[in-house]
Formats: sequence, C-alpha cells, structure tokens
Amino acid sequence: MFHAATTTPVKSTGRPRIASPSDSRGDVRGAEPVKQRDAYFDNVKYLAIVLVAMGHAWQPLTEDSRAAAALYMTVYAFHMPAFILISGYFSRSFDLRADRLKRLVTGVLVPYLVFEVAYSLFKQWADDDPAHPISLLDPWYLTWFLVALFVWRLTTPLWQLVRWPVALSIGIAVLASVSPSIGNDLDLQRVLQFLPFFVVGLRLKPEHFQLVRRREVRLLAVPVFASALAFAYWAATRMNVEWFYHRDSAQELAAPWWNGVLMTLGMFACSMLLVACFLAWVPRRHMWFTVLGAGTLYGYLLHGFLAKGSRFWDWYELDFLHTPLGAIFVTLVAGVIVTALCTAPVRRLFGFAVEPKLEWAFRRDTAKLKREPATRA
Repeated sequence: MFHAATTTPVKSTGRPRIASPSDSRGDVRGAEPVKQRDAYFDNVKYLAIVLVAMGHAWQPLTEDSRAAAALYMTVYAFHMPAFILISGYFSRSFDLRADRLKRLVTGVLVPYLVFEVAYSLFKQWADDDPAHPISLLDPWYLTWFLVALFVWRLTTPLWQLVRWPVALSIGIAVLASVSPSIGNDLDLQRVLQFLPFFVVGLRLKPEHFQLVRRREVRLLAVPVFASALAFAYWAATRMNVEWFYHRDSAQELAAPWWNGVLMTLGMFACSMLLVACFLAWVPRRHMWFTVLGAGTLYGYLLHGFLAKGSRFWDWYELDFLHTPLGAIFVTLVAGVIVTALCTAPVRRLFGFAVEPKLEWAFRRDTAKLKREPATRA
C-alpha cells in the first residue's frame, strides 16, 4: 500500500471521480505503474495514518483516562480495517505476472526484511534489551502489516476464483480466533483474523464508494460514531482491549472458545460499519494533505520508532501528559510528526529502505531484450 504515482492533469467533469484499480495505484504494491492518482483515496490513506499515530500516542494514557480509552478503542475498531480494505480494493487486478511479483517483492517483502531488522536492533539499543531476537518469522510491532499484505496479495487470485470469498474469509477468521495452536510465526493470527477486510476490498467496485459518499450517509455517520464512542466509554472498564488487535485466540485471552466466534463476527460487523462512516467523511476534493497520501508507508513505518521510543525513554512519566491539556498536546504532536514523515524530503531520504529499486536483483525482461538492438558485431 501507500505507493507514489506520477500525477498527470485530468480534465474536470464537474463531478467527483472515483478511481478504479486500473487508473490509480492507491496503496497497492505489486500492481502495475499508473499515471494518475485519485485525491479521495490519498485523503483516506493520510487521515487513516494520522489516526494510527494518534492511537499509538493515546495508548499510554488509557489507564488513567476513560475518555482516552474510549477514543482509543473506537479508532482501533476501524483504522486498520480501513487500510486493509483499501489495500484489497487496489489489489483487484493483481495476478502472478512477473512484473507484479517483482513489485510485490520490492514494495512489500524487502521493506519488511529491512524494518524488521531495524526495529529489532532499535529495541535492543533503546530498551537495553540485547536478548531481543532478530526473527524474520516473528514480526515485531508494526511490521506485521507488511507480512500480512504480502500473504494477502499472493492469495488474491484464489479469492477471485472462489464463489463466496467473503463468507469463506470470515469462516477462516473465526477458525483462527479459536485456534491457539497457530502460534506466532508470521503473525498468522493477525493475517487470518484481518483477512475478511482485504477480501471485502477485493469485491468492492467504484460505485460502492459512491454510495458511502452520499450526503445522507455522511449525516447518518454522526450518530453512528457518537453511539460507538458512548459504547466504548461504557466498555472501557469492562472489555479487554486485546480483542481489537486480532493477534490472539479467544483461549489466549482467557475467554471460552465460543467468545472467539461471537467477537470475530461482532467486531467484523462493527468495524465495517465504522469504516463506511469514516469513508463517508473523507473529503473528495484535493486538500492540502492530499499529496501526503503517497507517502503514508513512510509515516507508518517510521513513526513507530518514536512511538516505541517514547515508552522506552519514559516520556509519559511527565504528569502534564496525563491531564486533558496534555492529552490534546500528545494528539497534536502525533499528528504533526506523522504528517512530517509523509513529506517528500523524508521520502527521498528513506526511499532506499521503503521503496528500493533493486533492478540488479532481477533478470531482465526477455521481451524487452528481444526489442533491443544487437550489441555484438
């Protein structure tokens, strides 16, 4: 996801335009290059990554503030599902063609390897934890998403083939939620429990986004979000927040197995409803932050060092941060930092790790070789 594309002028028709996978990269890695972007989807990605950063900033405040806990739970119910759904939407044309596999490797797999090692070394140093292992099979912190995206994208042709893909993916998620034996390799619990959102994205069409962007849907989203916040405030002291991470089975959360079935189905329905409300509120026109949508993978991967470092270095020990004004300050700082990390200078500086070219690692296209003039006498 989160890949940049070259923008070309498009003649305005006076009506909002929805991109399809064939005319915008959106946040897909492994798809073909394109010549233009859709402002709406770049806005979606930017606003979602801001919510991710804010959610990480709120987490240390949730023990002292029920309001912070409610905001945290509400945001965690939909921000990653929204990312994953959009990733699925822009993966609809993915197949196992050589150029798409090449882009999948350079755009997803290699950044995973680089940042998994980088995060592990960072924890060893910043947390004074030299025993922390570097394990490419056990993603640590944010890198799980890249592993999941790699797996989901590879399985895209299968989901395009089966008759009831969404129902099948939900069934797999339910089975995962009651299977503690899955273990931690490749964070498969998250891969499988978040899978339905990716598959739903694969099944979406441009007209579905037109539906959620209707005025009546935007108005209905207000009471829906208000109700979600009210429920989260009630549940903050009653519900285990670990359910929102989808990284454990019900048994591992000290709950009976059937809770996994109910929670998986219930949270999927709630997340989809909140995702629809979020998508309804995203501006359709070009905004000051639209251009930053092309750099959200940078914001995602790089802000984690500060998010984790703030815990390792005890920044949250300051009493001021645990006041209402302190919470607002933390929220604003998180938004500013992740916004800065999505900008062009940061992309140029860290492009070697996030978007490596690696032309040297692949065989040259045989068709291209045939078109080139002979160089031998």
